[in-house]
Amino acid sequence: DPYINVDPGTMSPYQHGEVYVTEDGAETDLDLGHYERFTSAVLSKDNNTTTGKVYGEVIHRERKGEYLGKTVQVVPHITDEIKRRIRLLSDDLDVVIIELGGTVGDIEGLPFLEAMRQMKIDTPPGDVYYIHLTYVPFLRAAQEIKTKPTQHSVTKLREIGIQPDMLICRTEKKLNKEVRAKIALFCNVRPECVIEEIDVEHTIYELPLMLKKGGVDDRIIEMLGLKCRKKGDLSEWRRIVRRVKNPRHHVTIGVIGKYIEHKDAYKSIYEALAHGGIGNNCRLNVVRVEAEDVENRGPAKYLSRIHGLLVPGGFGYRGIEGKIRGIQYAREKKIPFFGICLGMQCATIEFARNVCGLDNANSTEFNRDTPHPVISLLLEQRKVVDMGGTMRLGAYPCQLKKSSKAYEAYKSAKVMERHRHRYEFNNDYRETFEKNGMTIAGTYHEGDLAEIIELKGHPWYLGCQFHPEFKSKPSAPHPLFRDFIKAALKRSASPTKKKS
Repeated sequence: DPYINVDPGTMSPYQHGEVYVTEDGAETDLDLGHYERFTSAVLSKDNNTTTGKVYGEVIHRERKGEYLGKTVQVVPHITDEIKRRIRLLSDDLDVVIIELGGTVGDIEGLPFLEAMRQMKIDTPPGDVYYIHLTYVPFLRAAQEIKTKPTQHSVTKLREIGIQPDMLICRTEKKLNKEVRAKIALFCNVRPECVIEEIDVEHTIYELPLMLKKGGVDDRIIEMLGLKCRKKGDLSEWRRIVRRVKNPRHHVTIGVIGKYIEHKDAYKSIYEALAHGGIGNNCRLNVVRVEAEDVENRGPAKYLSRIHGLLVPGGFGYRGIEGKIRGIQYAREKKIPFFGICLGMQCATIEFARNVCGLDNANSTEFNRDTPHPVISLLLEQRKVVDMGGTMRLGAYPCQLKKSSKAYEAYKSAKVMERHRHRYEFNNDYRETFEKNGMTIAGTYHEGDLAEIIELKGHPWYLGCQFHPEFKSKPSAPHPLFRDFIKAALKRSASPTKKKS
């Protein structure tokens, strides 16, 4: 990513969308989440490189005198650092896929493009293969496909010194033989390497099947000289797509959030919900509800027809009271509820106020002077000054109670889940909560931290301090999302619900 931020951790969700967290605690671009969902790879901090990281490392070395008095320049020092970071990933791997964010011609992307150009010179022939993703627009007024933007984009790349080997052409209309031949001719690409990528109607998970049909895998295997014992088998992937397109059941899930109008802010949440649907052969109708609307107009207006409620993570006070009101509605109406990170914290506040009788209970994030700080700052966070990369980040173990819904979902007493937060459940109130029917179903023993809360006597009510959405895949739905959708599906089929 060519932005100068070291990582997206301090960026607004409106600017950047979701921050994806890896097992080792790196805050990365949301695209990395797509790569983990679509593949079997487990990614790390080394899989996300930014201008901020590159320049930070080069400046650090210069200050230590490692360049022996030389003038430090973009070429070769910045480009060498970019290439070094790429090679870090290459041990014991057949193929490394590098995506350069942004658009060809962006000033901030030029050092990365120059490093990509040099890679082909630095490596043996046939070891580097350039794929250019381009947009082929369709002008509805003229009913015509336009190839000029693609031609200009490739021309700009060739000026930099990169000749694409393959073009992936994103389009809303099928590219006929003549259009593909024209693109191949003017872009200096073999016709069979002009691949159409048509906008999919049902699910993004159709794209791998489309690309395979276009021969993308065969071209890459051929050009990189890879030896494959058998053809790629996407039968399991086809099964997933069939389930998405032809589900047996339907269910409505409400999501109360602060950034609802910006879908990328909760990208992994929506994907994990879809995976839960796949696991239950079920299509989801997701009702996105702005937290401030619930606060101003009440929850019944937005939540009366849902079968399950999810409240995701976030930061800051805006919309908090709306989330709390929505959670109270789900608790009282016995609607399956799933709270994640801030969603769990809001559930804690709601329960403290309305069940435990702790008036004005709150999180110290929102009210430092609250008489009942049921959510408070982590001890190790109290002296933190820098904002970037200083939260509780990455995978931590969680021990589950065997009588819990969480254990029933995971089928394991110990799990590893990824975190991104500064505030925690305040253990001073644990006894009060448990007396009133709230169970601490999962804990991080080393820090004696509450990781999962559950409510006795409720069909399915669970809040977790971690982010399970980061570990969900279409081929392996996360257990908590799967069981949440299962509970919502059960509610949707209940006779009492049908009568209402």
